[in-house]
Amino acid sequence: MGGHDERPVALVTGGSSGFGLLASVELAASGYTVFAGMRRPEESGELMDAAQTAGVRQHIHVVRLDVTDGGQVLEAVSGILKSHGRIDVLVNNAGTAYGGMIEEIPMDVWKAQLETNFFGMVAVTQAVLPAMREAHQGTIIQISSVSGAVGFPGFGPYVSSKFAVEGFSECLALEMRPFGVDVVVVEPGSYGTAIWDKGFAQMSAADRSPYERMLNQVMAFSRDNADQRGDPADVARLIARIARMNKPAFRYALPAGTRWTMKAKQLLPGRWFQRIMLALLSKKG
Repeated sequence: MGGHDERPVALVTGGSSGFGLLASVELAASGYTVFAGMRRPEESGELMDAAQTAGVRQHIHVVRLDVTDGGQVLEAVSGILKSHGRIDVLVNNAGTAYGGMIEEIPMDVWKAQLETNFFGMVAVTQAVLPAMREAHQGTIIQISSVSGAVGFPGFGPYVSSKFAVEGFSECLALEMRPFGVDVVVVEPGSYGTAIWDKGFAQMSAADRSPYERMLNQVMAFSRDNADQRGDPADVARLIARIARMNKPAFRYALPAGTRWTMKAKQLLPGRWFQRIMLALLSKKG
């Protein structure tokens, strides 16, 4: 690949805020040339300010990338391959969070949730796979969630999209293993990123809804968790570590409370676990 930058190349979707922003800076600091994809490149100020502070601004490039726009996906990936000849790491991070009670959520909300969190992720992955397969190397890091392993009332669309990401990733890992491409799932719990503030803002029950009390409990519980959430930089540091590993594990969950919740679901009878979840909500009534 003579003439190309010798630094390995990472593509991060959803790079304007949250995990995507932090991971872009962390990867650049770890020796990568980073392409931060975002729907609105004009909103890259926060990312570039953080990159400047970290001394890695020259290693981060903003690329217009709405994962729900197939043309933009292909243009972004082909542009990176043309200019740098490689994509070593893909971080599928772009996402939205919609909530509400299942009976009351309009179908267009369900479709919008899956369009970004699942179908958009599939499109970017498909675009990157040929280059990784031919190079017989690469790492695809899927930003899932504890919500990809544990369902919770009031977050049906988001949980469904993350369960889909989990199943997709298991299939992808098996398909790509013979070609030297690693697939890794990262499952963060509650962290302080903008996705949850936006998610809370659009959650509401219908007038005279039979679910109003439960949704209020869900909101109170979620806000309490949000107030106690950990440092999202921990997730970014984990992403950078995974990118540098020769043999990463398939799944990483953090923080410790998330791992305990997932382990409890595995070990307890299903109805017991559901009763515990509802009991936690009832304390917010």
